[in-house]
Formats: sequence, C-alpha cells, structure tokens
Amino acid sequence: METITRTKIADLLKSKSFGEKVNVKGWVRTRRGSKLVNFIALNDGSTIHNVQIVVDVEKLGEEYLKPVTTGACISVNGILVESQGKDQSVEIQATEVEIYGTADPQTYPLQKKGHSVEFLREIAHLRPRTNTFGAVFRIRHHMAMAIHRFFHERGFFYFHTPIITASDCEGAGQMFQVTTKNLYDLKKDEDGNIIYDDDFFGKQASLTVSGQLEGELAAMALGSIYTFGPTFRAENSNTPRHLAEFWMIEPEVAFNEIEENMQLAEDFIKYCLQWALDNCLDDIQFLNGARKLLYKSEDNDDLVERIKFILDNKFIRLAYTEGIKILEEAVAKGHKFEFPIFWGADLASEHERYLVEKHFKCPVILTDYPKEIKSFYMKQNEDGKTVRAMDVLFPKIGEIIGGSQREEDYDKLYKRAEEMDVPMKDIWWYLDTRRFGTAPHSGFGLGFERLLLFVTGMANIRDVIPFPRTPNNAEF
Repeated sequence: METITRTKIADLLKSKSFGEKVNVKGWVRTRRGSKLVNFIALNDGSTIHNVQIVVDVEKLGEEYLKPVTTGACISVNGILVESQGKDQSVEIQATEVEIYGTADPQTYPLQKKGHSVEFLREIAHLRPRTNTFGAVFRIRHHMAMAIHRFFHERGFFYFHTPIITASDCEGAGQMFQVTTKNLYDLKKDEDGNIIYDDDFFGKQASLTVSGQLEGELAAMALGSIYTFGPTFRAENSNTPRHLAEFWMIEPEVAFNEIEENMQLAEDFIKYCLQWALDNCLDDIQFLNGARKLLYKSEDNDDLVERIKFILDNKFIRLAYTEGIKILEEAVAKGHKFEFPIFWGADLASEHERYLVEKHFKCPVILTDYPKEIKSFYMKQNEDGKTVRAMDVLFPKIGEIIGGSQREEDYDKLYKRAEEMDVPMKDIWWYLDTRRFGTAPHSGFGLGFERLLLFVTGMANIRDVIPFPRTPNNAEF
C-alpha cells in the first residue's frame, strides 16, 4: 500500500483539495451498495461526521472486501472528490484499502440499530465508538479545555491537591478508605477500634471528597488558584445524579468576598457555555435528537436554546430567606412539592428548579443560607443565623455550583468547628492560615459532570463520564 500521510476526517471534510491523493484511517460505521460499487461510511472519532468511501468492488476484489463490515478498522488511500450527496461536501474514491482489524457481525455488539443506554453502560469499553458517546466525550474534552483556559487567562494557578487524605474536614459525606492492612486480620484495641499504627500512612486514610481546604492554603500564598481533579463519595446513592467518582473544579481566591465570588461563578460558567457553542456545535446538535431517542424523553427543549438562555440572562442574586417566601407563596397558591418547604430546610432540586424555571425564568444565585445546614468554614453573617454561602441554580439541573466566602476569623472558625464536632487534630493546619496573615477569601465547587449533563442534555450522570463508578459497579 502506498505511503500517504494520514488526514483526520474532521480536517478532510473541510478540504477543497479535489483531485489529490489522501489517506484516512478509521472504523466502519456502515457498508452498502451493489456487486459493482460499495459505499463505506468511515469515522475516526475526530468528528461526529463520517466520510464516504466509494469502492470499486471489481477492482479491489469482492472476497477481499468481505471482512469490511460494521466495526472493522481500515486504512484507505484514494482520490478526494467533490461529493454528489446532499449531506456531505467531499468523498473519497478508494484506490487501496488495508484491513487493520475485523469485527465479526455475529459477535460485535454495536451493529447498526438502536441500543439502550443501559445496554451501552454494560459495554462501556465499546460505547465511545457510538455516535452519541463520541459526541459526549468530545464535548467533555472541550469543557475541560475551556476550564483551564478561563482560569489561565485570569491569572489563576492550577494547583494539585491530594487525592489521599487523612481527614474528612469538609464534611461532605462518607469516604472510601485507603489501606494496606490485611482485612482478614485487623488489629484492634481493647475498645474494639482498629489500630492503624502499622498501616501505610500510620493513620486512617481515605480518598478525598474535595480539594477545597488544601486549595485555601494555596490561595493564601498564590492569591488565585483552582483545582480540577477526581473526588470520591461513598454514599449508597443509586440515582441519575450521583457518582462515587467524579471530577470537581474548585477555585479559591484571596481577597474575594461573596459578591466577587458570585460574579466569578457567573463569568466562569458563561465562558464554558460559550466555548461549547463555539467549538462543539455539531456534537450538540447531534445530541439534541439522539438523547430523546435514548431516554424516550418528553423533554423537547433545544440544547442550543438551553445554552443561550444562560448566556443571555444575568443571574439573579436572591437571599435564601426571600427564596423560602417565594416557595411558601407557591404552596399557598396550590403548587405541590414532594418535599416540605420551611425556613431552615435544605432545598431540594424541585425547589431550586421552581425558582429558576417557573418564578424568575433565569438562573439564580441563592445566598445567605442558615448556618445549621452549611459547613463549619463558611463566614457567618452579623445576624448570627446565616452564612455567606452561594449556590448557582440552573434549569433542568438545580444546583450546579456551591460555594461561599470562607470564615477568616480564627476565633469564630474555631468555635464553629467545635460546635459541629470537627476534630481539632484534623484541622490544626487549616486553622493556622487564620493565625498567620489571615485574609478574606472565597471559592466554590462545580461538579464537572453536572455541567456536562446540562450541555449534552443526557439524562443520567453515568452517561457523561467514560467509566462510571456507582454502587455495585466498578467494571472496566
């Protein structure tokens, strides 16, 4: 086979170099035609679109081409020509075809037919080859690029916080334990507690639920930082919105108070969504139809319009107390919520979405939550009842960002930690930042997969991460 430099299909489809020899490599989506001419739809993952390969069967040999079925991997040399088809501008008239790998039609599971998302999760090692998941994972890449670009352009430093931690200071939930101990022969003290002196770290250690606290340490030296990495929660939550392993973006900024924190969150998420429109439009438009078939969804909103809705509206700033009044008035007028609403309640997704979708009809940043339902590190307001928390609420999702101004006063932070039974032995280093050169600072966390749910329109969080980790599921 003649050696020709490979061209990615995404680039080839933009080319106007008709008459030139080209090479493409990829996986066969479909093959159809007659005994004289075959048409192969080839995809290499660089774009949602296929390139059509026109094959002279007599020239290349019917028997030779027999293994070129759906799922096979091939290399094609040919002449780039202008396409006569309505859905494409170019096609390749094949001169040589090399078969890299075959896919037996009897056993290859991704034949050209509809597959359920449940089935595709069972073959997560192959599902990136489908159009739907190829689109999802290209969007995932672009959203990660947007995140890094946003912070880099604003002078933030990318800071790597530990995945293994010796404390659950953030109080965000159950943790996965990390140990080298023999689980069949655990040494215990006279009270029945496990002795960790002989463990790898010499103490109990777990996978992190958040990089926030370590991120605050960095902000107190570098000024503006962000983390972006995997986090872990061990709750037995088998829902379409929960994963045991997911990715979090957590900026922390010295000298920012709650108002700057809210503006940063709004600017950040709008930047990411504009990036999606600018760089992922083909994939978004494809998913617009695909998701409705996959989930048999009655949710017929257009994904592009959904994104533009966020971009075109300024986020409403709303105090929690005012939000509760609006929700209570809705109940008084006959609106039914599954969960009760009262001052002091931790709002459910249905409450958050009502405020965004029904009442204000634009994104909402809810602030000043009761301190009893928030973490110990949030700065207390002068009323003694509320803290400077902020949650960004989106249509379809509910809370997509959670954050706060952090308490910089040593005595107040120490007292609040005591009230919430946070072990001082676990946070002495965190308290030190309030002892030595303390400063106002703020930050927030964005669950990466929640953002992807919004952009892609996928209905289950397991379908926006390559290999989902959930209760009773750690395959691949």
